[in-house]
Amino acid sequence: MELERSAASATTSRQAEFEELVSRYYRQAYNLAYRLTGNAADAEDLTQDAFVKAYRFLDRYDRSLPFMNWFNRLLTNLFIDDYRKKSKARYRSLDEPLRTEESPEGVSMELTDPSPGPEEAAIARQYDAVIQEGLAQLPAEFRTAVALADLEGYSYEEIAEIMRCSIGTVRSRIHRGRKQLRSFLERRCPELSVERGATQ
Repeated sequence: MELERSAASATTSRQAEFEELVSRYYRQAYNLAYRLTGNAADAEDLTQDAFVKAYRFLDRYDRSLPFMNWFNRLLTNLFIDDYRKKSKARYRSLDEPLRTEESPEGVSMELTDPSPGPEEAAIARQYDAVIQEGLAQLPAEFRTAVALADLEGYSYEEIAEIMRCSIGTVRSRIHRGRKQLRSFLERRCPELSVERGATQ
């Protein structure tokens, strides 16, 4: 009985910690997912899928390190490796109880409304559609590296950790991604100064 109470307490504590992380970082995660997927519906799906995966593997998160570095690795891996191949039929809602070894009956999480609020709508209006279109033309690995560096502000070392590759590979992907993006922007919108903004 004591063991059951201890397990229930651990599950409740884990759930509370995770709900706090979702509440704090959902919008930041969504913004990166939007840059990677290029549309709101897929960005919400990717963000939710990444949070479901994060909950499953929360015991692997080293609390001494920034949560978003660890989480963005999960999110970008989902995007690069298999998210693009997933069908809508495999979509899993965060409202659906999540069954784990610790809680086979399922855990439901109360989350904030993921739909865009006024602040997010304002941010979305600031997104340059042409730059987003250009990002969508890049190979997934280049797009991810450019988005993490130029839009999220991660260092090359952090990107290498998130993408699980060498710093040299990161530099190459960013360089080639920026070059392809710059070329696209010059063709698509010659009056746009590409020396400023996301291509720097």
